[in-house]
Amino acid sequence: MTTEHRLALVPSPTEAAQAAAVVLRDRYEWVPIEEATLVVALGGDGFLLQTLHAMLDRRRILPVFGMNLGTVGFLMNEWSPDLLENRIGRAKTFTVTPLRMDAETVDGETVSYPAINEVSLLRETRQTAKLEVLVNDRVVLPELVCDGVLASTPAGSTAYNLSAQGPILPLDSAMIALTPISPFRPRRWRGAILPERTRIKFRVLDPVKRPVSAVADQREVRDVATVSVAIDRASSLTLLFDPEHALDDRITMEQFAV
Repeated sequence: MTTEHRLALVPSPTEAAQAAAVVLRDRYEWVPIEEATLVVALGGDGFLLQTLHAMLDRRRILPVFGMNLGTVGFLMNEWSPDLLENRIGRAKTFTVTPLRMDAETVDGETVSYPAINEVSLLRETRQTAKLEVLVNDRVVLPELVCDGVLASTPAGSTAYNLSAQGPILPLDSAMIALTPISPFRPRRWRGAILPERTRIKFRVLDPVKRPVSAVADQREVRDVATVSVAIDRASSLTLLFDPEHALDDRITMEQFAV
């Protein structure tokens, strides 16, 4: 990265992030995000996802250098107000390719959302969901009975996917994790790892009696009939990390956490 950037500062609304923003505004020059070539985000992983989604919504995608002022900060750099321009100049880039969710409701409405972490289908009532699962237009599971199922990117594989006992995917694996949530039948199916070029489709069986919602990261569509999921290369995002951040190593070591 070069240091010849017009920087925009985007802090989360938390007290810690707002206080840090005051410090940074006194030390460096900033421009409105509409004029920026790079975004500095202050907060946690959740706020970073919000920032990335806002750029996708505006259809103006900029590189993001995040600094952790939240709880986990898995995708964030360490907070420090010092030598920010030098850090950005030395930063390593990492490309995040989101999923695209195309959902159709039982009423015929169609909705499309991007998902940086995962697309999940979840039962809406106490009754289990019944789903038909297709991969590249081929039925691979005629009936999956479960609380839900999710498709995760490598970047999202340590989030909801991991909590659902799904696999951790290396960032450069070019794979999608397909993970059931509390599956009942088939009893022995625990998920699949698919090439990222795969097209996945879910069809809700009996959607009126057993309603299902679809969620792309935090955006929910209720009462879906079908949901299609595929990688959206046209919307690739760029994150910047300090050289010592070693995001790949952190994800690798998550597989040995106890």
